[in-house]
Amino acid sequence: MRPFDTFVMVDWSAARDRGPAPKPDAIWATVARAGRVEEPVYLRNRRVAERWLAEFIEAELAAGRRVLAGFDFPFGFPAGFAERLTGRADPLALWDWFAAELEDDGSVNNRFALAGRINARFPGTGPFWFNGARGDIPFLPRRGSERHGHGMAERRAAEARAPGSFSVWQMGGAGAVGGQAMTGMAALSRLRARLGQAVAVWPFEPPEAPVVLTEIWPSLLAEAVQAATRPGDIRDAVQVRVVAAALARLQEEGRLEEVLAAVPDEARAEEGWILGVGAEEALREAARAVAGAGLVPPRLKDDCFAMPQGVAWVPVDEALARLRAALHPVTGRERLASSRAAGRVLAADAIARRANPPRPNSAVDGYGFAHAATGPGINRLPLVQGRAAAGQPFEGRVPEGYAVRILTGAILPEGVDTVVLEEDCATDGLTVAFDGPVKPGANTRRAGEDVEEGAVALPAGQRLRPPDIALLSALGIAEVEVFRPLRVAVLSTGDEIVPDPALPAAPHQIWDANRPMLLALVERWGHVPVDLGHARDDARAIARALDQGAREADVILTSGGASAGDEDHVSRLLRERGRLTSWRIALKPGRPLALAMWQGAPVFGLPGNPVAAFVCALIFARPALSLMSGAGWLEAQGYTVPAAFSKRKKPGRREYLRARLTPEGAAEVFRSEGSGRISGLSWATGLVELPDGALDVEPGTPVRYLPYSGFGL
Repeated sequence: MRPFDTFVMVDWSAARDRGPAPKPDAIWATVARAGRVEEPVYLRNRRVAERWLAEFIEAELAAGRRVLAGFDFPFGFPAGFAERLTGRADPLALWDWFAAELEDDGSVNNRFALAGRINARFPGTGPFWFNGARGDIPFLPRRGSERHGHGMAERRAAEARAPGSFSVWQMGGAGAVGGQAMTGMAALSRLRARLGQAVAVWPFEPPEAPVVLTEIWPSLLAEAVQAATRPGDIRDAVQVRVVAAALARLQEEGRLEEVLAAVPDEARAEEGWILGVGAEEALREAARAVAGAGLVPPRLKDDCFAMPQGVAWVPVDEALARLRAALHPVTGRERLASSRAAGRVLAADAIARRANPPRPNSAVDGYGFAHAATGPGINRLPLVQGRAAAGQPFEGRVPEGYAVRILTGAILPEGVDTVVLEEDCATDGLTVAFDGPVKPGANTRRAGEDVEEGAVALPAGQRLRPPDIALLSALGIAEVEVFRPLRVAVLSTGDEIVPDPALPAAPHQIWDANRPMLLALVERWGHVPVDLGHARDDARAIARALDQGAREADVILTSGGASAGDEDHVSRLLRERGRLTSWRIALKPGRPLALAMWQGAPVFGLPGNPVAAFVCALIFARPALSLMSGAGWLEAQGYTVPAAFSKRKKPGRREYLRARLTPEGAAEVFRSEGSGRISGLSWATGLVELPDGALDVEPGTPVRYLPYSGFGL
């Protein structure tokens, strides 16, 4: 069997949608792929979940990836039920029956009433029970003990093998799955219709298709779920992560195929089966392994920063290319209301729910008519009664040869395809006159001329700005899938550092400039700063701070101790206990850049000199953090200007000079290149970038200027 590339697990809900904030009894999904388990995605109702799931799987198929999708509701009913409703002992025909009969807008549904209608087809009372509505529902008892004579088995064979599982006939109450089965089967029926032959339903069909749908029961892994649950966690969200991680682990161990094969023949025919029942210990071993690791697999490969042997000095462009190739997004995904998503990065394309504008409309205040009724010279058209305004459409058709008063934004009434500007008309209230000829379609907007229905409104990777929020709202996109914000921890090191400028500093000490600068950069770039404070030149103190950073953040930035001297404790510690590669980059200021992995978290060791730390952060950390946040790699933005300075540059290193533009638009540089002159960072409004080779600069020589604004500052 061809291995799966992606595991997506869904905790379904038949409950009512009660708002955009994450709720325990809602729909949660998570994805395991390429050794990573993503943060759970909150899907507030079934309509949102269906759309997310279909679009996600289609994107996986387009990328050539094979998908195993698991859902925590029964895929079948006890034997004989499908035939009673559909005339066939076919569980997938039952799915289609529910899709046709269930009324569900994604928020509320008629599952209780439908259960009563189904019960009416059976003798006696039942089999469904638990009326969750206020009023009585014909044929649906409120208690299971009130049922009798309906002729159906109480449980499927899978449920009899899974202690603690609920009967599919129970429609409500804690843990009930009857309503989940109805709404879930209907949703998956529509998914199968959309994806066609790409989908197989296990165990009814061989699991050989590009997409395989399976039934899961997270309570099989209750022990591992409990171990992975932290205070404040929503259990359903944790469950899908545990199951996804466990199944991915089983595949890595070569045992997933045996779990898929552990199904009795009778279950393949009609009832369905819970994945893992019959192979519980294998599944639980995998779950214990991933839960013990905190469900946080390595976010990057341990050797992702390794340089080829023999590489000494790395040119800037090569260093950037290697960094870009080594990194990928490291944060999970979630769904947010579009109105709350400003500053977040789209994790999936935002698709227009309808066209903008949705219907042809008028671009001006004026008079609308059919162009075919007009010609050159003076045109006089009688006016119909009424008018068309934005939000107040004209009812009926405008006959050819007539005109209608129309205002900006109004939908073009039937019979109108052209509008003449009010200022170009004369009217007595009964007739309108204007000079022709008029261009066909003049002063109108066609439907979808801004954005077509179903088009990509905003692509994945877009960091959402206020104009983007306006576009999403205009297109009816109420929710978007976004990456969780990247958490970036910042640590300063060194015995000479005084962490707080409010504290006294001896002559041999300096106040910490790097940490507040880097924290401000991180926040300005749209990430979440995590302040690790200051650590003295003590390996244990530095290790404790790095441990905290690995727990609380996705990436760690350190400053100081990144070189190879006697007091460079950060690089030594990372070399001994982490995976360190010291990149000797051919640039000035900067050169040493320590790149390492610490407990699965990437570490960027920046120089201790504030000017060098600032330059390295702009040139290297900014594009790297952007890529890891899901927003893609950011190239430095600059343009060519004449120099207002003189300099003879030697070959071998790329140089960055603190600079600003004169009133004439030329680049002047700070009076000193000394990397200890912090005032130059504040004086400047950007950097001048001088190339790797030798260069003689005189006033008027073209140079590349990189404004701070091009770095998002």
